[in-house]
Amino acid sequence: MNILIIGLGSIARKHLTALRSLKMNAKIYALRSKPSSEVEDGVTNVYDLEDFNIPIHFAIISNPSNLHYHYIELLSKKDIPLFIEKPALHSLENSEKLVKLIEKKQLPTYIACNLRFHPCIAFLKKEIAIQSLRVNEVNVYCGSYLPDWRPGKDFRAIYSANASMGGGVHLDLFHEIDYITWIFGFPNKSTSILKNLSSLEIDAIDYANYLLEYDTFTANLTLNYYRRKPKRQIEILFDNDTWTVDLINNHIKNDNEEFIFQAQNFSVLDTYTSQLEYFISYLKNKKAPMNSFKESIDNLKICLN
Repeated sequence: MNILIIGLGSIARKHLTALRSLKMNAKIYALRSKPSSEVEDGVTNVYDLEDFNIPIHFAIISNPSNLHYHYIELLSKKDIPLFIEKPALHSLENSEKLVKLIEKKQLPTYIACNLRFHPCIAFLKKEIAIQSLRVNEVNVYCGSYLPDWRPGKDFRAIYSANASMGGGVHLDLFHEIDYITWIFGFPNKSTSILKNLSSLEIDAIDYANYLLEYDTFTANLTLNYYRRKPKRQIEILFDNDTWTVDLINNHIKNDNEEFIFQAQNFSVLDTYTSQLEYFISYLKNKKAPMNSFKESIDNLKICLN
């Protein structure tokens, strides 16, 4: 199997580690911007796709999201299945053009929202579906401190802090919208507040709030870049109980602080392996994976509007 990686930054290296853990008989190529780029063990550097004629079984697109459009279009025209790091795009401009191209090519696509493979999220989706639990309200909070994301680097120089590069908390933390619509379906209506007001002094969005309206409940999502102590939780209010889902400590508790679910010996890095294994198995079985490009664009409409 030949795999092409577009962009070999921090996220791509997580995907690379996941590929290695699967112990596949794979040849991995990485598109690099210049000949002086470092050489990664087991990876062959490529500098120009125009002269690259090796058949590729799938490509991982993991460069900054403002560059996604170009490579999705280019690789789609070459009939290469796509594993795309979230968000699929940083803008909705001409997104329908890509949707039509991918559908015309009948191309397998998967947007890499790895939290779908978090055991707490998987448990929620299953339990809410099979128990037909009556939900009255959902509150989602995800906040952390952007300067801590890349230790030793100027946080204002990374793509997350720069709107022109596709940065912003609403795009970085796209997972929250994705898993809510995956568990509960798409809302009837959504509204948002996107702000850039914190003391971080960056030009990207650093606070986002979404209100998703369903038939019988609302979901409120709050995201930020400036919370010193990270918090990533979901609170679900049922008729007779409230569940608090802690995605950092990997457990779910009820109102009485009793464990509903615990994921012991779990690391979020495991989700990168699980999602690649899932995607590759679907390719081998010639089936379309979940979270296609088109589906994720529907989530992006909530994210950006």
